[in-house]
Amino acid sequence: MLMSGGVTCAPGTGEWITEPLRCVQRLYEESAALPGWEPKVTNYFQEKIQENQSCWVPSLNDVPLHYLKPNSLVRFRCMVQDMFDPEYYMGVYETVDRSNNARALHLGKYRDVADCKPQQEVDINSSKTVTAERQTFYCVPVPGESTWVKESSSSQAKVAPSTSYVPNRQKRSYDEGDEHSATPREQHTDVSEANIPKRHEMESQKKPKESASAISAPMDLNFPLPDEKGPACLVKVYENWDNFKVNDVLEVFGVLLVEPCLSVINEDRDPLSACFDPADSMDTLEEQRVHSPPTSLVPRIHAIIVQKLHHNNPLIPSSVCETDESKQCLASFMAELCSVRSELLGFLTHALLGDGLAAEYLIFHLISNVYARRDVLPLGKFTLNLSGCPRNGMFTQHLHRVVQQLVPTSYYLRMTIENMNSLRFIPQKDYNANRLLSGILQLSSHTSLLVDETLLEQGQLDTTGVRNVTALGNVITWQKVDYDFSYHRMEFPCNINVLVASEGRSLLPSDCQIHLKPQLVPPNMEQYMVALLSAVQPSLLNKFRIYISLLQMMDYSISEDVTKFVEDDFVDMRKDDPQSMSAEDLHRLLLVARLLSLSSGHGSLSRERWQKAKQLESQRKSRLQDQKHFGGNEL
Repeated sequence: MLMSGGVTCAPGTGEWITEPLRCVQRLYEESAALPGWEPKVTNYFQEKIQENQSCWVPSLNDVPLHYLKPNSLVRFRCMVQDMFDPEYYMGVYETVDRSNNARALHLGKYRDVADCKPQQEVDINSSKTVTAERQTFYCVPVPGESTWVKESSSSQAKVAPSTSYVPNRQKRSYDEGDEHSATPREQHTDVSEANIPKRHEMESQKKPKESASAISAPMDLNFPLPDEKGPACLVKVYENWDNFKVNDVLEVFGVLLVEPCLSVINEDRDPLSACFDPADSMDTLEEQRVHSPPTSLVPRIHAIIVQKLHHNNPLIPSSVCETDESKQCLASFMAELCSVRSELLGFLTHALLGDGLAAEYLIFHLISNVYARRDVLPLGKFTLNLSGCPRNGMFTQHLHRVVQQLVPTSYYLRMTIENMNSLRFIPQKDYNANRLLSGILQLSSHTSLLVDETLLEQGQLDTTGVRNVTALGNVITWQKVDYDFSYHRMEFPCNINVLVASEGRSLLPSDCQIHLKPQLVPPNMEQYMVALLSAVQPSLLNKFRIYISLLQMMDYSISEDVTKFVEDDFVDMRKDDPQSMSAEDLHRLLLVARLLSLSSGHGSLSRERWQKAKQLESQRKSRLQDQKHFGGNEL
């Protein structure tokens, strides 16, 4: 079956995808007299999604916007980049038929534009109007999402030629005239904008118009990372929006709205529509442009179902251990976990030029996770400094490509003087546009950040550069980013796995330093790495990806008898050589022992694994001592 938007849908799918608003209206009419009709809508669509699988719902992540039918059900996997002010809208409104004065009630939920026939008009003074509240999230594709995640998560509702529909909503730039053309107001009264933002600093006098150049300036979609692609969306959330926060990763199922009349730059609006527009209460034209951008660039999704994703690995259930099916899959995978670990260790050993010890520590890094916070101290983080890397940066670029194949989200940061002095790392509040300007460190949880320090050359860091280095240090040490609100800083906790590649010891702090000791020198690094990735079967790569994501979420504990054994062992080590084991060394050793246990599929520490962790740490320290007076490797 073909949706009229030229998208192939599952056989047997009905109007719940193609005409979701009709389904909502029917449920409203059936239950309007009874309390609690709204949960029935959510339950109805949840059941439909479970019955038909969510992959049959067209996804904005992989289907071009101009191939999607307006007012159809879509899904969008995204990160909350900003939260706008809550707004009021007409949840229920009454229309009057001009030909016979007949009145009718309509549902305004999940809409931006009133559903009126040509002879009907909205009675804005009706006593039956019901005002409701909703929240608007500005959402962007998950920053740094790996290609394999996008391919595995792609909708089965693929773009296909349709004989019944020719898409006419081609992508336009912000200043194309037809985007701003007026539409018949009898059919397009702006109900979503019958809303009044909660900010009450509304000016009583009309603001002066700003220059045409400000109007036609390119629209900044505010992606955190450079060169990111994909749609940004305004997601309208109707229930439980307090459960979500900035940087959360969401999967949204909702009604797609693409209405040219919603563009704020529309000089030809009639007085009725203009009086409903919240943009008129905004302080600057820049704020209006940001909060009411053209829907061809920033479409609206009226969310019916919003799910917070604790991970975005499509190969494992979104809620591990919550269903019998997911428990069964988990048990099946755990049975072969040791063999998967062995294969992964071999793969990473080759990627690290034959260095098996560094590969062990890289596994620990990849499965690390901030599992709790004690006061301000994040527990579980394991920032790894891989020193001894070649100077030219080619090795670290290929290493990042390897990491990209293993984790759902990652980013390669070239730590050059120019980048440190010019890039914005910390999100910053723009009060003129009333929005949060994104920064490189506005990343979702479990993102792997590879910082390439081998590219750092002599030069002077300016104020911005020093601030960016400090921000990186705060992420590594405290797992937090201090967002800049001009008059104050606001602390946002994060969970970012930072891997620092450097020639010598890094300028940045770290939880552990391992010096690379190559056992082979490839004549051509690029050919070597390409051959390595090509040699791995896709099925084995998927097992590596499942392994890393599952172990990040695995519980861990230490029994009382093992705790007593560790304490006694620490006392004995201090007794033999007080300088050999500090409190910091003990903390690192406990962390290595935890990650070693988890990497083997064990949720608790044993005496054997404690001894194994001590051996690994002894080898690591011995290597650092040997390399103390030497620089990086020349490859």
